[in-house]
Amino acid sequence: MRKIYVLRYGHRPERDKRITTHVALVARAFGANGFILSDVVDESVYKSIVKVLELWGGDLHVEMGVDSENYCVLWKRNNGVIVHLTMYGVHVDDVIEEIRRDSRDLLIVVGAKKVPRFFYEIADYNIAIGHQPHSEVAALAVFLDRLFMGKELYLKFPNARIEVIPSPRGKKVRRVN
Repeated sequence: MRKIYVLRYGHRPERDKRITTHVALVARAFGANGFILSDVVDESVYKSIVKVLELWGGDLHVEMGVDSENYCVLWKRNNGVIVHLTMYGVHVDDVIEEIRRDSRDLLIVVGAKKVPRFFYEIADYNIAIGHQPHSEVAALAVFLDRLFMGKELYLKFPNARIEVIPSPRGKKVRRVN
């Protein structure tokens, strides 16, 4: 079965904790199998992800401090596909069917700071969700939603200790297991 990982490039611990955590949470909630925080280890981001996994379930593979360029080279060497989300790429609608049909493992690169040319060149697809400035969290969510055609919105996560009870008003959560 195809594996889908998200690689977060360029995380700056002093300013990106919240956004990077949100990238990881979207990766998990929208069906990715793994999250890689490249080139740096950020314990606060790691703890936030682990806390969500413990409460809400799932088995998201998490790695930190991995050399981003080497990781991408190895991914390609192992016959994986790399998608780089950038507002400068081709529109997602122009290539999503092709990506969906490809059964190879998929690495989605999401940048924080200015992305080096390396990522544009190694990517099999440089994909734009839109050609206007927007959040990388939004880009990842839209891309995964298009990839899974909305099915990811109905995922059930193993080992969840709590879950939301849908409600037209208010907040309802229940403990499971």
